[in-house]
Amino acid sequence: MENCLNDTKISTLLPPRNNIMGSGKMLRAQLVLTLGDSNGIAEKTSLHAAASVEIIHGASLLHDDVIDGGLLRRGAPTFWKKHGTNGSILLGDLLVFEGLDLLVQVDRTDLLQELIAMATHVCRSEVEQELLLRGTPGTWEECEEIARTKTGALFAFAAVAAASDTPGQKEALREAGFIMGTAYQLVDDILDSSGNEEVSGKTLGKDQERGKTTAITATKNAPEKPSEYVDSLLDASSSQLAAWPALQRSWDDFLAVTMKPVLSKHLSAGDCPAHNQP
Repeated sequence: MENCLNDTKISTLLPPRNNIMGSGKMLRAQLVLTLGDSNGIAEKTSLHAAASVEIIHGASLLHDDVIDGGLLRRGAPTFWKKHGTNGSILLGDLLVFEGLDLLVQVDRTDLLQELIAMATHVCRSEVEQELLLRGTPGTWEECEEIARTKTGALFAFAAVAAASDTPGQKEALREAGFIMGTAYQLVDDILDSSGNEEVSGKTLGKDQERGKTTAITATKNAPEKPSEYVDSLLDASSSQLAAWPALQRSWDDFLAVTMKPVLSKHLSAGDCPAHNQP
């Protein structure tokens, strides 16, 4: 990831372990590598897919910080504050194509097509949230659909990147990724309302300030206990892989060791055990 800009002069603007690439929780990359290792995927393919999805995610954060006016990202000042909104947007655009190129380098046009499709979901969801739903609380169904496409899509790619040629496995992993990513975004909505920037490492409170439809605002048809609903989503993601016990065990290990501790920490910081509490 850190080497993808080495053939450009832009790399001088990005110190090692910066807050755009090579830092953060890197959950999507960890999912690719964990599942790929257990499912016999070539190491180089897994590494390129993992780096690719994280670079695309990093690009989206550059754009998000400009849109939201965020001042903090991964515990450091946001890129646009130092280099301007133009620089941040242009760097984000560059990173998108650098990320896609990593899949060309391993001759995985199938994964390239998958990532393009999933990134399109992300962009479409962001556009709909901004232009159609902003300023309204929205329903829980709308909130969950946003979470599924905005965040679930890249988790879906990460899961598919670890799929073998076994019939039905790619589709099952894609759906499992969508569900896991949905759970992650719902919890992130709750954390954003808490204002606990020490835990999140980013500027919070922007969702409410900008009138976004989130798990906090969407009270219509919302579950009484969002934390329990999140647990049910994680269980549902695992159940998608019941036909492949070894793969399901690897998925469950990822949930237990990597994903659930992050979600638990965010829910605790959000201090929101019930939906109608601030």
